[in-house]
Amino acid sequence: MKRHIGTKIINAKPMTRGEYNTFRGWTLPADEKAADEGYLVEYTDGQGGNVAGFDGYVSWSPKDVFEQAYRLTDGLTFGLAIEALKKGERVARSGWNGKGMWLALSCNGTREVPAAGFWAPPNRAFAEANGGKATVLPSITMKTATGEILMGWLASQTDMLADDWLIVE
Repeated sequence: MKRHIGTKIINAKPMTRGEYNTFRGWTLPADEKAADEGYLVEYTDGQGGNVAGFDGYVSWSPKDVFEQAYRLTDGLTFGLAIEALKKGERVARSGWNGKGMWLALSCNGTREVPAAGFWAPPNRAFAEANGGKATVLPSITMKTATGEILMGWLASQTDMLADDWLIVE
């Protein structure tokens, strides 16, 4: 077997095994303990709902397993912030939040853009000379405190080493 590492964005709340079985309308198996601490987990990555009132797939996770795999989305490392960007989320540093600043991924992968889609004359000319289109690579953009979109944001050393990244709702 090969090793894997996963990144998912989920909803969760503390719930014992017994509470989860009651919630699902199930009888607790004789070999399980109702007092086991854990979490009700809703996976929101498009698997579809399996419980009325939830859009995502719902399950239960033991507390120790859950806490080794997940952390709140308001104290992320830069690496986890990048993973959230790749999943289409907006992210920010906690110190930026009052200023309305956030980052987004321009696109998740390369894409072909027609020449008319370029506003910079040199880029448009390149695309026209390249058969009427050019390949555009993804980049991180920033919504600035003054309300503009900055193309091609770059992280500082402080940004990359910070543990105060959060997902912006």
